[in-house]
Amino acid sequence: MKKLLALCLVSALVLGLTACGGSSSADSSAPAEQETAETEAAEPEAAETEAGGEARTFIMGIDPEYPPFSYMDDKGDYTGFDVEICQAVCDRLGWEMQVFGVNWDQKLVQLDAGECDCVWSGMTILDSMKESGYIISKPYFYNTQVLLVKEDSGLASSADLAGKSVAVQLGTSGESLLQDDLKDLADTFSEVVTCDSFLKCFTELDGNAVDAVFVDLPVALSYVAEHEGFTIINEELGAEEYGIAFRSGDQALCDAVEGAVAELVADGTYAQIAAKYPDIVDNLIFLNE
Repeated sequence: MKKLLALCLVSALVLGLTACGGSSSADSSAPAEQETAETEAAEPEAAETEAGGEARTFIMGIDPEYPPFSYMDDKGDYTGFDVEICQAVCDRLGWEMQVFGVNWDQKLVQLDAGECDCVWSGMTILDSMKESGYIISKPYFYNTQVLLVKEDSGLASSADLAGKSVAVQLGTSGESLLQDDLKDLADTFSEVVTCDSFLKCFTELDGNAVDAVFVDLPVALSYVAEHEGFTIINEELGAEEYGIAFRSGDQALCDAVEGAVAELVADGTYAQIAAKYPDIVDNLIFLNE
């Protein structure tokens, strides 16, 4: 009787252990199967996002010495009106933004090489660029060219610069104007000195190496506001509009950026950013239509 009872107990124990082991095996495999299923479900979604172009890194090509549109602040970070608008566009589209400082005279070469996705830095819209196949955004700023001189120079008009030296940045519309539409004026100068940045142009003026700088009005206003002893000759010498340049074939990218800019204008974000740069507000096309 005792032997029979013992055998029954052993049988019950074995059956219990077998049942527990089976339950443990099933429980441990369920999370793994569930995790695999969730991973498989997530992977197509990630692939779809990447393929759909919804998430991307957008590289903005700028002139790093072109205040108030693009420049480096005291902390070593790029800022300026164009940079802030581009960042707001990227935030709206869910893109990561990177800033690439171009050599302005080689900006289109660097754009074609894929070093940046656009050139967005107070860039003048030229028919020659459109004819070459570049995609150009709608204009967003109306600009003119002016002459910056020292206050004590006695120079009050472009005519006073006959026989004087004038500096201009390489690759700018100002340089093009002096070579074409304003060639007659340039021929009256003793010399046209080209520099690879406006900062170098201003340095030449400050050191009396040149008598004037031919420069975009907003850049001249920004410089005069921060540096004493300089003035702008009250004479506008060229009219132009700023836009954003994209590579040939990048119309969809241009459309996405323009669409986001339109939303920023509509919800007031564009005006809020512009308010930080009062010298350019009156010439911002989207705010004065």
